[in-house]
Amino acid sequence: MVFKTTGNKSNSVILFFHAMGVTGESSMPVAEKMAEKYYCIMPTSTVYCSGQRYQSKRDEIQQIVRFLGNHGIKEIELIVASSIGADLAMAFLTEIKIPVKHVFFDGGQFAQIGKATRRIMVPFLYIAMKSLYWSKGKTLKRIMWCDDDKIKPYFIEAGKNLTYGNLRRQLTDSLEDKPFSELSEELQKHTFWEFGSIEEHFKYRNAVMQTYIYGNFPVFEGFNHMQYQIQNPEGFARMLETIIETDRLPELAFAMWYRGK
Repeated sequence: MVFKTTGNKSNSVILFFHAMGVTGESSMPVAEKMAEKYYCIMPTSTVYCSGQRYQSKRDEIQQIVRFLGNHGIKEIELIVASSIGADLAMAFLTEIKIPVKHVFFDGGQFAQIGKATRRIMVPFLYIAMKSLYWSKGKTLKRIMWCDDDKIKPYFIEAGKNLTYGNLRRQLTDSLEDKPFSELSEELQKHTFWEFGSIEEHFKYRNAVMQTYIYGNFPVFEGFNHMQYQIQNPEGFARMLETIIETDRLPELAFAMWYRGK
């Protein structure tokens, strides 16, 4: 992994888990808006690191744990996990003993996909992600709802470093067709599973709600996958700060918020 950070190490920690096809620095536009109050950590999965070999989710988690330990971090104020980053974040939450106060999933890809289907997906995803590097970002609009120039560098860098073997190994133990991991009732109450109403991942929301009955489930009406985070990092950052401070969403005209038990 490669770790990028911003902010003062003496402040409370925010740990980001990035989406598929991008580097950890894709969280920097949000992190920079929070760096005055928080120490933001943005690891890039070994899948998108030059010369590194993806081993397993457990190995990824252990790399993060070692980084936290080497920097004397014993508590995490907030985890922010986007898209497939939710899969690794859930493994982190269920396997480590470091206290986590709040969690926010942005369009979490809580897919439960069979092994054979995941194997079939690999060549198509590989070509799609490598094409972003080969075309210098020109093919982004073909695979995503937007092609904002601000986010293209993260896709291009990830595509440059991606190898077929790393992607294949990642999908071997990611998005598995297994029951969702258990989270304590207390952590569920401080966790937000957010989806845009028009994003493809919205179809996973009901299954998530039925599993984590004490959680928070905001819907951003008319928004696509990670749209608020991408288009308005300032607003997204202020929203996260409100969640940390109040355990509630701020008043957002486009947000509908369902809270569990």
